[in-house]
Amino acid sequence: MRTVALWSLGVLIALANGADRLTAGPLRIGVAEVDITPPEHYPMAGYYHERLSTGRRDPLKARAIVLLGEPDSAAIVICDLIGISRDLSALVRRRVESDLEIPASRVTITGTHSHTAPDYTRELFDYAVAQKPRTDGKPAYAEKLVSGISTALLRAKAAARDATLAAGSLRQGTPVSFNRRFVMRDGTVRTWMSLRSEGVVRAAGPIDDELAAAVFRDASSNQALSVLSNFALHLDTVGGTEWSADYPFFIEQALRGALGGQVVSVFGTGPCGDINHVDPSTTERNKTDFIGQSLGQTLVQGLDKLTPLKSNSVVVRTAVVQLPLQSVSEAEVRKSEKLLRLIKEGGKVEFLDQVLAYKTIMLDHLRNAPSYSDTTEYISWGLSRTWAGVGAELPVEVQVIVVGGELAIVCLPGEVFVDLGLAIKRGSPFRTTMIVELSNCKETIYIPTRAAFAGGSYEVTNAATEPGSGELLVETALRLLREAANP
Repeated sequence: MRTVALWSLGVLIALANGADRLTAGPLRIGVAEVDITPPEHYPMAGYYHERLSTGRRDPLKARAIVLLGEPDSAAIVICDLIGISRDLSALVRRRVESDLEIPASRVTITGTHSHTAPDYTRELFDYAVAQKPRTDGKPAYAEKLVSGISTALLRAKAAARDATLAAGSLRQGTPVSFNRRFVMRDGTVRTWMSLRSEGVVRAAGPIDDELAAAVFRDASSNQALSVLSNFALHLDTVGGTEWSADYPFFIEQALRGALGGQVVSVFGTGPCGDINHVDPSTTERNKTDFIGQSLGQTLVQGLDKLTPLKSNSVVVRTAVVQLPLQSVSEAEVRKSEKLLRLIKEGGKVEFLDQVLAYKTIMLDHLRNAPSYSDTTEYISWGLSRTWAGVGAELPVEVQVIVVGGELAIVCLPGEVFVDLGLAIKRGSPFRTTMIVELSNCKETIYIPTRAAFAGGSYEVTNAATEPGSGELLVETALRLLREAANP
């Protein structure tokens, strides 16, 4: 009996020593940024008609943070792009995995969702085969994009140093975000209304006014290296035909004004599939600079309120979730082809009919092998070498990175509704939880709640997966968060 007791005591001591080792070593953090601005006259993303860029308002960048800790390491790179196609994430991961020495499942590539960023998908679709620049005389960009994102990650790792981290939750007092869906008197839901519109009863959902933040500092000099921030607001505030990172550019300017030009501002977009910047109670719209400067000021004023993390641990948990794709028939595909040909010839089609037609061709491309349609004739974004003919389900990833036992970063695919993000935050066992959408793939398009599917309107029309997909992501994220809390 005494032998068993001594053995048990020895195990406890060993476990305690092991736990100490998980937090005793220094946390090493590397940050870097690389310009990924496309050339002029390159296609722009964001809308359902072709736009070619006419210049640059502000630069587009890939900003990387590499966390080298114990027991795990992780990397996240956030790009001024409307989204990350599965082809892009696959190409970048393949290029950096060996040099980064971090498993691909622990490398997150995400987009901010700027609508003044490039529509790179068609060129990348061709580039993914030969991985050579285009030779058709049109502006080439795919190699710069893949190389730029990869370089940001590798430079971040090379720059890694002992660092400290403080994190916390701030509140955005000045209203800059608003739910864009509205319940109507006839029981339907409509997007992009105002409270003065006839038949409007109320907003169909909440907002999330939390501005989560983390500041990384050099352990020896205490100089700020990077600020990671997270807020739920659509990046569609600029318009026009000039490249722009949208309001995060002004967040960067505010932080550099306060902390120095060396600071890398990394902004992760929170779940904002139903959130935009248009105040439904007034006819005036908040401008890009006002939004970014307001969020930046909240961050600057709140930096001294962030709590230093006492542990140096990094814990990563990942899972693949099979999201069911909506089905499409051959008849639906043929009807969609007809509508898209009509639009190309200058004909008039209702906007939601155009959205549905585009999505139908994309779903045919993803689900069916061979597809009913000659996909490349009709769509650009949504083309995928990696997932063409994948079948009835999309194998998307959910990633959870927990730093210092108190800061959790949850990375989700798609344009996620705010209610789903709030559900994860309510169930998270960590003091600060950031949720970054549009990670590793954009092929899901919107991810509404089950209730939102019942209401319909634009976001539901433009959702590629079945109702319940968002709730599957919530359940998976909460499971991974619990596992990370009890490794």
